[in-house]
Amino acid sequence: MHLPELPDLPVRAALDTVTTTLAEHGTAVLVAPPGTGKTTLVPLAMAAAVDGRVLVAEPRRLAARAAAARMAALLGERVGETVGYAVRGDRKVSAGTRIEVVTSGLLLRRLAGDPELPGVAAVLLDECHERHLDADLLLALLLDARSALRPDLQLLATSATVATPRLAKLLGDAPVLEVAARTFPVDVGYAPPARGERIEACVARAVRSLLAQGDVLAFLPGVAEIRRTAAALSGVDADVLPLHGRLPAGEQDRALQPGPRRRVVLATAVAESSLTVPGVRAVVDAGLARVPRVDHRRGLAGLVTVRVSGAVADQRAGRAGREAPGRVLRCWPEGELLARYPEPEIRTADLTRLALDLADWGTADGTGLSWWDAPPEGPLRAGQEVLRALGALDGVAITPRGRRMAGLGLHPRLARALLDGTELVGARRAAEVVALLDDDTATGSETDADQALRSLRNGSAPGSGRWRAEVGRLERLAGRGSGSQHGGFPNVGRVDGHHAAGREGPALVIALAHPERLARRRGDGATTYLMAGGTGIELPPGSPLAQHEWLAVAVADRTPGAQNARVRLAAAADQQLAELAAPALLGDADEVAWERGDVTARHVRRLGAIVLAERRLPTPDRAAVRTALLTGLRVEGLGLLRWTAHARTLRDRIATLHRVLGDPWPDVSDAALLADPDRWWSGALTGTRNRTDLGRVDAAAVLRSLLDWRVAGALDELAPERIEVPSGSKVALDYSGDQPVLAVRLQEVLGWTASPTVAGGRLPVVLHLLSPAGRPAAVTADLASFWTGGYAHVRAELRGRYPKHDWPADPLTATPSRRPRRPAG
Repeated sequence: MHLPELPDLPVRAALDTVTTTLAEHGTAVLVAPPGTGKTTLVPLAMAAAVDGRVLVAEPRRLAARAAAARMAALLGERVGETVGYAVRGDRKVSAGTRIEVVTSGLLLRRLAGDPELPGVAAVLLDECHERHLDADLLLALLLDARSALRPDLQLLATSATVATPRLAKLLGDAPVLEVAARTFPVDVGYAPPARGERIEACVARAVRSLLAQGDVLAFLPGVAEIRRTAAALSGVDADVLPLHGRLPAGEQDRALQPGPRRRVVLATAVAESSLTVPGVRAVVDAGLARVPRVDHRRGLAGLVTVRVSGAVADQRAGRAGREAPGRVLRCWPEGELLARYPEPEIRTADLTRLALDLADWGTADGTGLSWWDAPPEGPLRAGQEVLRALGALDGVAITPRGRRMAGLGLHPRLARALLDGTELVGARRAAEVVALLDDDTATGSETDADQALRSLRNGSAPGSGRWRAEVGRLERLAGRGSGSQHGGFPNVGRVDGHHAAGREGPALVIALAHPERLARRRGDGATTYLMAGGTGIELPPGSPLAQHEWLAVAVADRTPGAQNARVRLAAAADQQLAELAAPALLGDADEVAWERGDVTARHVRRLGAIVLAERRLPTPDRAAVRTALLTGLRVEGLGLLRWTAHARTLRDRIATLHRVLGDPWPDVSDAALLADPDRWWSGALTGTRNRTDLGRVDAAAVLRSLLDWRVAGALDELAPERIEVPSGSKVALDYSGDQPVLAVRLQEVLGWTASPTVAGGRLPVVLHLLSPAGRPAAVTADLASFWTGGYAHVRAELRGRYPKHDWPADPLTATPSRRPRRPAG
């Protein structure tokens, strides 16, 4: 392959070094910022240096198409000749194609189909620093295939950032080549939103302030924000152009080419690295990105909006300095700290699809593969559970059904909906709904899936053309892999053909994809629903879906701190449809539980967390009742038992002996008792059935049942309930504190030479010596010292306050008295 004169981009001087390094080592890492030409010049040089085909893996379809078009233009050819591309639903290649630009996901499918990659001499993995899930998995599988089958396969990983030591090590201590960008100075400023200002309004304000600089590139997190920002910029003297991966090819190309007028390009993250937007002199950065996240507790997976990392913010700012000095305005406070690098998707995303790919590769848990970051064990297991429910896995082994699903290139849930939906409602109708679920941005902000489909069919929705093309592709796939040709599928109900074909709405196909998102209104007049997975949801105000008792929810998200998730796309359903779509979630069981402060016993038919029918159980299982009662005691505490003053004192006495003497005196705290209820669940407790019964059980009897018979008799000796004082009174001890307390009138302990003790003399009793009025006059744990020390002061004070009482000068020889005595003479 002969190379023409290539443009003078920074990477051109390093092309010979790149190809030589690959020839000598087989692997290499190329660090080159955006604008250096790594995406377009390096593949051309690699193709000229090898005999086979060069595959270039890009993280996004838009970048793949743009890179192929640019390389073809450099060769003076049309796309599909020497340089071609392949993305989902679109491929332009020929027999003479030497360079094929593909998406990471498509290359994964190709690699799974034939790990030897026949005819391929080299693979370039572009933009590895973005750490997309498909790209991380592709790297691991390519390294595995290279090690076992294709040691001759050249592998080049490119990155726009310098955090590459781990990447180089994965590639067998590959050489790291660096190319610096030729950039112009960029002035960085900050324009955070005003109080209450939406991010779209803030971006629009910043764009208007920069229009005098030249063409403006603004980064926004998603399509909805792009639309709202474009509306806010109506009337500006410039062409406002969207740029995102869901646009038709012609509209994408328009944003990537210079125009006759000043331009404002509103882009998602697609414009951060692989693409070149010419003419840009200013950048406005909303500082936000849409990334995949999973709420495992609520079973919600989707895209959430997060603050970008410092590395991403720097990449975006660099776009302003490609061709001349530029300016960037960042829509966040200047002092805000950013994470250094973006979080790898493998740590945060739904791993169901990755689990299927790993099973298809033959290593269900990914062991034996070389990972940049290995998949977390918990999310990977959760993905495998979903696959088992879909019939794609048997244990950890992939099933024939799973292989068909993997070959469709869809998320396993959507693959299930397409295959099973084709059998139930026909290939066309199933494909229509799956295409909508795979691109819910196609209909804008519409939340009613029925209405969304009508808009797509009549062409009034913004993404109608793209949707129709995808429907055609999916319909063809469904025809090749339908259940009627390969046998029935598990976990889906069966109905007669007439009834199934009569279901015009999308609810059944949505429910096949997300059975745990079937939802039922919580009650008559309620505005919230409960999904089968157990999560509460609510509809947007004014939604026409609110009149329906059942919903099949396609998309829902939850704002942190909100009680319920919010429906973004759903369809009206009914109970019959729910039972048809999700038979695996149906179950009948006797349920005995502690609910709303008491034991409830009922026979329940459920669809997941949704109660379909229930009736009272007159004679519930006794063991289940015991479990429910123990739950109540753990939730509300042992205070549900009958605690007399005697029982509370008994507990304090036993607790004191446990603390001071240890075994065999038991721990009688709530935590210890509830940790091992078998020790004390006896006697009256065995007949309890509800809260009222618990309230009749004497807690003192429960406590005494814990005492070993060998020590029970020593309780009154070691921790007496009362102590006899010199006056002859038997005064109660208070064991509720760290030390037992004896509150007694001072005159009753006259002549007592030493403080009493408990626990076999190990624990002194604290004396609260009271005045005739019952108020504390002194507190002491050492009575002998008190008589010789503090008593004189206390005596003087009490004589002044209570002159009619006898306060002897010598307390050790004085006679104690229960009643007041007048002083002698």
